[in-house]
Amino acid sequence: MQTSNPLPLTERKWFYPLIYFLLVIVAFLPLYTEIPYDPRQTSQVFNEVLQRSIEPYAAWGWVFHLLPIAALASTVWRPAMGGRALALTFGLNYLVIAATQTHAVTPNYGFTLLTGVVVACGLLAGLWLWISWKGELSLAWSRIPAWRWFLMPLAVLAFWSPMRLQGELVLPDFDPLLLLTSANYSFAYCFVTPVFLFLLILAYPAVNRFALRVTAFNGLLYGLFNLNWWSNPTARWLGVLHLPLLLLSLAALLLSHRRLPSIPK
Repeated sequence: MQTSNPLPLTERKWFYPLIYFLLVIVAFLPLYTEIPYDPRQTSQVFNEVLQRSIEPYAAWGWVFHLLPIAALASTVWRPAMGGRALALTFGLNYLVIAATQTHAVTPNYGFTLLTGVVVACGLLAGLWLWISWKGELSLAWSRIPAWRWFLMPLAVLAFWSPMRLQGELVLPDFDPLLLLTSANYSFAYCFVTPVFLFLLILAYPAVNRFALRVTAFNGLLYGLFNLNWWSNPTARWLGVLHLPLLLLSLAALLLSHRRLPSIPK
């Protein structure tokens, strides 16, 4: 009697709904604050952390601008090697974000830790470092469908993250130098992720499908959370700057659920 081979875990119908549910649970983990906060103040707690967390590291913003550019350049000659370098770069970037953007001493809540962001960035870092080691990302420029390039302005906007603070007011700042120096990109999950997702969209299907879906779904969650910037008249520009996260996460997630033939390695 012949028995059919069992489906791989990631091909079973219940697998991705379970993974997505767990990511939602992680996103809603309670924040740690030295001074207790009312859950209705969660957005305010986030804002106080994000306004202060990356300031000490601003001078190093150029590092994670140049590293992905160098990795991307290497894909022109060696798509597979460049793919490993890209996955390594973004895995390391997620580790740095977990260590920098996620905590600060705030005026109203004391030391505060964005627990869910720490866990999510730690998981993404481990996932993409593993993908780099396995070599499951390759970017071959000749195989990219033309329509995917129409998403490029969203990635450029996130990479540039052209903004400056004037008191509590968030204003556009289109200084070209920010394309290489902006710490708002280098140390911020919501700006790093859409750039990475755009590159994964270009590479698809020569990318680990599980890693792409996890990254895209988690990005979609935070893209939806950040719609609240539109209700703040002093920070609506942040709402604009978070559109790449929302739109590229949705595009990557939808693309990853299409049945496309794998590119041979």
